[in-house]
Amino acid sequence: MPDLSVRELPLFPLPDVVLFPQEVLPLHIFESRYRIMLQNVLDADRRFGVVRWDPKTNSMANVGCCAEILKHDTYEDGRSNIVTLGQQRFRILEVIREAPFRTALVSWIEDEQVDDQAELQALSNTVSTALHDVVALTDKLKDSETSLPDDLPDLPRELSFWIGSRLDGSAAEEQQTLLELTNTSHRLEREYEMLDHTRRQLAARTVLKDTLANADQANG
Repeated sequence: MPDLSVRELPLFPLPDVVLFPQEVLPLHIFESRYRIMLQNVLDADRRFGVVRWDPKTNSMANVGCCAEILKHDTYEDGRSNIVTLGQQRFRILEVIREAPFRTALVSWIEDEQVDDQAELQALSNTVSTALHDVVALTDKLKDSETSLPDDLPDLPRELSFWIGSRLDGSAAEEQQTLLELTNTSHRLEREYEMLDHTRRQLAARTVLKDTLANADQANG
């Protein structure tokens, strides 16, 4: 009986791009090898693997995320614009082909089962509070108004992926670490540390801003 947890998957390495489950990723396909890959994928199950390519080390990560093509538009010159949605995470077992595009045997990755769901939900709520505080403090500093989406995930695992996907664009290495974690609590704890650090910095800047504003009013 075949091992259903292992499959062959075309790979699309992208410099410092980390795709998370349930996140949308638009792509522009123009290189000839990826045009061929796209046609193969469309003829099959519309899925391929997005893997972070590290420009500094010139190497590919061992863990990536399967992308499913939701929409594609191909133009007369052969270029295509596609919209993909992140699905399961995978670990590369073996690269089995390099040309015309890279293909590998992969195994699917899931988070470990959590025994204490109440504790996990409490941690998720704490992370969500920190996230809302960071947004509110950022708005106060910038005199702007930003609202988190109404469909912000309330399930712990999904929330951890949502936050991971929205880290600063220069945080690809941290995003890769979050993607590779297979413990939802550990992922949320790591994100809480980042959010709480940012919250403290923003709070200090907010106090300074208010102090300077009050001083200006007093002098005025």
